[in-house]
Formats: sequence, C-alpha cells, structure tokens
Amino acid sequence: MTNLSTTYLGLNLKNPLVASASPLSKKVEHAKQLEEAGISAIVMYSLFEEQIIHESLELDHYLTRGSNANAESLSYFPESETYSLGPDKYLDQVTALKKNLSIPVIGSLNGVSSGGWTRYARLIQDAGADALELNLYYVTTDPSLTSQDLETAQVELVAEVSSAIKIPLAVKLSPYITCLPNFAHRIVKAGAKGLVLFNRFYQPDFDVDELEIVHSLDLSTSAELRLPLRWVSILHGKLQADLAITSGVHTATDVVKSMMSGARVAMLASALLQNGSQMVPGLLGDVQEWMKAHDYESIQQMQGSMSQQSVAEPAAFERANYMKVLGSYRNLP
Repeated sequence: MTNLSTTYLGLNLKNPLVASASPLSKKVEHAKQLEEAGISAIVMYSLFEEQIIHESLELDHYLTRGSNANAESLSYFPESETYSLGPDKYLDQVTALKKNLSIPVIGSLNGVSSGGWTRYARLIQDAGADALELNLYYVTTDPSLTSQDLETAQVELVAEVSSAIKIPLAVKLSPYITCLPNFAHRIVKAGAKGLVLFNRFYQPDFDVDELEIVHSLDLSTSAELRLPLRWVSILHGKLQADLAITSGVHTATDVVKSMMSGARVAMLASALLQNGSQMVPGLLGDVQEWMKAHDYESIQQMQGSMSQQSVAEPAAFERANYMKVLGSYRNLP
C-alpha cells in the first residue's frame, strides 16, 4: 500500500495536504470537516500586525480618556457585548481548534516590522499552536526604500519572532525578490524552519463608471502552480528548511508535481473554498492511484525527484529551458 505520510516543521503528517490560511479556520465545525475529510494540518487565518496595533491603540484610548474625571468616566468604556479585541478572539480560536482537532494547528501572523506586536507570536504558541507561519506581505511604494533595507528589516523580524517562541517557525515569502535563493538563505539563518512559497498579492481594479477602486479576491488556478514549482525545485537541497508550496494546488497532478519539486507539503485554500472539504478524499485517492501506476511506494520517495539539486549549473539549465519554450511556440499567423 502506498504511504502518503510526510513531515513538515518537525510535525508528522498523515499526508501532504495542508489547509492553507483561509476563512475556513474561523469556525471549528469547518475545521473539523477538513480533518474528517483527510486534511493533515490546518494553517489558521492570519492575525495582522495592523489589527494588533490598531486595537491596542483603541483600548489605550478608552483606558486613558477622561481617567481624571469623576465616576461617570466609567461610561467611556465600550460595552463588552459590542466591543472585543480581535487578537484575543484569535487566541481563543487557536485554543478551540486545538481542543477539537487531533491534527496540527499552525498559527499565522502577518507583519512587516519589529515591535511589541511580535509578542503575539508567543501568545499564539501559549494558546496551543503546534507551529507558526509568518507571512511577510509587503507592497513597496516608497521609492526611497531600497531592496537591501527592506530585506534586512524582514530578516531582523524573522530573527525577533523566532527568538520569542519555541515552536517551529515557517516564513511565507513573496516571489518578488531580486535574488530569492540568497534571501531564503538569510531567512533560514535567522531562524525559519520552513519556507512557504508564495503569498499572493491581490490586485485592485478600477470601476470606470463609479470612479472607484474595486477590491476583489480572485481564487487561484492550477496555472499559478508554475511559479512556486520552479522555485521549490531550485531551492530543494540547498537550505536546511522544509519547503511548502501554496497557490495553484487544485488537482492530484498538482500535488504530485509539488512533491517532485521538493516540497514537504502542498497547501490548499482556493480549491477548498471552491469545492469544499468533500473534494479531499477524491484528491488523496487520485494521488494514490498515480503513485501505484508509476511504482512509487511513498511520498518521501517522490520528494525532490525532479528538483534541480543534481544540476551542476541551474542558471544555465534555466536559460536552456527558456530558449526551448520560446522556440516551441508554433501558433504563428
């Protein structure tokens, strides 16, 4: 029988399918459905640095405003039923998921700067999370900010967060890095035990009739797998860290490709949001059927089998592929 088990961040997983950060982790019943369907671990929805800072400032405002006034100043406090701290709810949800699930629960922090908010990494750990994913999502708009300054700040942030916790830390990266292998190496050296490739930058659109910016969420497709697939295959074997692929995992073929590139796990969000947890058993079954048909006994046997680890000069290899792709186009007028 084929063995689907894998390891990620030191966690033993029954298969490589991990539910990536999404709204599905906001309700225990949805998370339980994912577990029952066969998902091996869940990454919680992200807690944003801005949420923590905003609500801390809001609480400070309520605590300090009118503090020297008479007893009526107590009325400045918000009603408990209408005001609650999002970060506290997040920590409660970590605890609730750990209480109701037997699979690993990975917390998620989304931040870009050092500061007091990073103590929430430890609070997420103390709430019961088995690991933590730090999402470095940042859109640079300041022309005076150099890439070196930004990358150094992010490396320092990873070092700060990793030093604050004892559970494993994974870092979710952007593909928009000039020299990704070097940056990945610096992130791992700063304390990351895993790298998740890649986060998705959501692109705004314009409504030319209402003259407004339109914010919409477009779910991924299998075509988006190519970017993380390429970079995981390049990084495999060159870093002392586990690699995870996210964005574009929808089919059994996508999962097989992810494993062959060198990923330890394949993370799903869009596919689960589109199709629900009921897609998971069929997906796992299709992976097993493919493995049997191609004489693979285990996921570990597949991992990295098509990576560039054995290629002497990956840059030359990539240029050769580039030329082949350009030369293969035949749909000319």
